[in-house]
Amino acid sequence: MVTFKVQYLDHHPMLKHYNITVKGKVQGVWYRKSTQDKAKELGIAGFVKNLPNGDVYIEAEGTESQLKSLLDWCVIGPEYAKVAHVSFEQGTSRAFALFEIER
Repeated sequence: MVTFKVQYLDHHPMLKHYNITVKGKVQGVWYRKSTQDKAKELGIAGFVKNLPNGDVYIEAEGTESQLKSLLDWCVIGPEYAKVAHVSFEQGTSRAFALFEIER
């Protein structure tokens, strides 16, 4: 008779959901596409969209570490962006499958 000791390990850190608003010259400078590329690189799901007031709004889900990396990137943004302010709040998970650009 062979017995196995089963050990359950949690390899999936808890996912978090951030609602992020980026202010400044962030429209017309490839901010959404660059955000999508960065999110995919980091393994983050969610969406990015332009707001009528000129801001960019992002909902992103990932680990705290992934989301911190995205926030650090958002402060800089793509080459021609001039980011004035980035704010975020934790939100409720929506179980996104991909990271998309909403129009």
